[in-house]
Amino acid sequence: MALNPVIAEVTARIIERSRDSRATYLANLDAAAAAQPGRAKLSCANWAHAFAASPAVDKVRALDVNAPNLGIVSAYNDMLSAHQPLEEYPALIKDAAREVGATAQFAGGVPAMCDGVTQGRPGMELSLFSRDVIAMATGIALTHDAFDGALYLGVCDKIVPGLLIGALTFSHLPAMFVPAGPMTSGLPNSEKARIRALYAEGKVGREELLAAESASYHGPGTCTFYGTANTNQMLMELMGLHLPGSAFVHPHTPLRTALVKEAAKRVAAITHKGNDWIPVGRVIDEKAVVNGVVGLMATGGSTNLALHLVAMAHAAGIILTLEDLDDISKATPLLAKVYPNGSADVNQFHAAGGIHFVVKELLKAGLAHEDVLTVAGPGLSRYTQEPVLVDGELAWREGADESLDLNILRPASDPFSPEGGLRLLTGNLGRGVIKVSAVKPEHQVITAPAAVFQEQEDFIAAFKRGELDRDVVVVVRFQGPSANGMPELHNLSPSISVLLDRGFKVALVTDGRMSGASGKTPAAIHITPEAAKGGALAYVEDGDVISLNAHTGELKILVDEATLRARTPAQVPASKPGFGRELFGLLRSGVGASDHGASVLFA
Repeated sequence: MALNPVIAEVTARIIERSRDSRATYLANLDAAAAAQPGRAKLSCANWAHAFAASPAVDKVRALDVNAPNLGIVSAYNDMLSAHQPLEEYPALIKDAAREVGATAQFAGGVPAMCDGVTQGRPGMELSLFSRDVIAMATGIALTHDAFDGALYLGVCDKIVPGLLIGALTFSHLPAMFVPAGPMTSGLPNSEKARIRALYAEGKVGREELLAAESASYHGPGTCTFYGTANTNQMLMELMGLHLPGSAFVHPHTPLRTALVKEAAKRVAAITHKGNDWIPVGRVIDEKAVVNGVVGLMATGGSTNLALHLVAMAHAAGIILTLEDLDDISKATPLLAKVYPNGSADVNQFHAAGGIHFVVKELLKAGLAHEDVLTVAGPGLSRYTQEPVLVDGELAWREGADESLDLNILRPASDPFSPEGGLRLLTGNLGRGVIKVSAVKPEHQVITAPAAVFQEQEDFIAAFKRGELDRDVVVVVRFQGPSANGMPELHNLSPSISVLLDRGFKVALVTDGRMSGASGKTPAAIHITPEAAKGGALAYVEDGDVISLNAHTGELKILVDEATLRARTPAQVPASKPGFGRELFGLLRSGVGASDHGASVLFA
């Protein structure tokens, strides 16, 4: 199938826009590769230090200049259910490396916080910044220059983007991302959402709420809704950094163990010491980035990736814009309905055909680039296959040709929607994005008076007092990256959903973020310029009429510019102490704008 003309045009303009920065990046890659492996440059004392604590078998192998040494960078902790299985991975990787004549070392750990724990709490103000901290920690882990390739163990929200940004600064090293898989299905997500709404209305108590939440989040693995963590896993497949089909295999299963071991063997095989050198800086190119964006739109993935994809691309010398995302979304049909965009969870999505089916349909429709380099070799079509165990040995077979459940997955010829999951919004309030894949068309257009808040708690209090039982555009400002670190505002979702269910026209407008679980209520998010940087949100007053139209991509305040700017802007709230927030003042002052990835590294 010929490439879709919109996908071709967007790719071409990204290549042209990135010409100079990408050329510089690739020149740095070639220079690092020409310098040869770390052991060729390190002194005997350096190398002795690197292996001083290793087992004897590894010390002997380390003397062999042809034996690859693999670095392991892990975000393991056992508070994140998705990361608990990573505890056993280093031992598996080291054993597998020895089987193919290589060595592997735990290069370093990176922080990994659980947004599910910090939602609505002060710690959420550190969440987005943790991505760049993870990238820097990855750099520290690998800076010993003693590795020929690396395996990255991480799954969740800011963690995979941070690891990839860090990996891309070591552009000459092969990189494999090794996931843990989803937890088994628990309480259906729709029932969980129902209990949350009842709790927001005061109709059930905390005991009932905790029981529902515990039945939803009940074991090791990623949360089963299609939020940022599982969107990350889809991206690592569409961008060629996973073993094919490894995203949604359950933890602590024989197939998952086999995939972890094969990941180590494959990285050893694609180092510069063999005939199949595949450095990460060549895997992540303009076409791979476009494939990732197409996958995001086709599956209705997390809004957080509108930030992360821009930052990840930048790390590879590629300039990606919100306009690129918007144009790709308009050309990409929505093929999946997974909660919060539907009732199914990721286990049901995987059983219905999963990523293998999505990739197959995107290639058949000419919506994705086949001619890319992946860790599995040349060609995205490798990712139409799924892993299986045959007599205890890992193998791959072709995935489903047809959806096994048309309520969850559909072919590109008969999609849920002719367009993808995200839209760019522009207007006199600034630029932002909105997720529309879970929002009914009749709720995507609203014109209503504003109710303005500067704290999440103030909104929730007003909701409980009944002051928002009307058509309303809820404005929550000073939630941008330079104001307070751009926390997710998912804690507001149950209350806003209740207003919608009561028959009111309602929307959220904010310079903050929503969760990857953004659902049925229209939310104009990531608005830039943010209020703390003089954006129009700082001038909005209660009662101002705001118009949001996701169909046309417009976000406007119906107050003329002169009147608006004649007002005294709201003052940026003082930074709050505690919960580690004092440590991040420098990052708040130096962070870039949301439409450039909200990064400290690429401000």
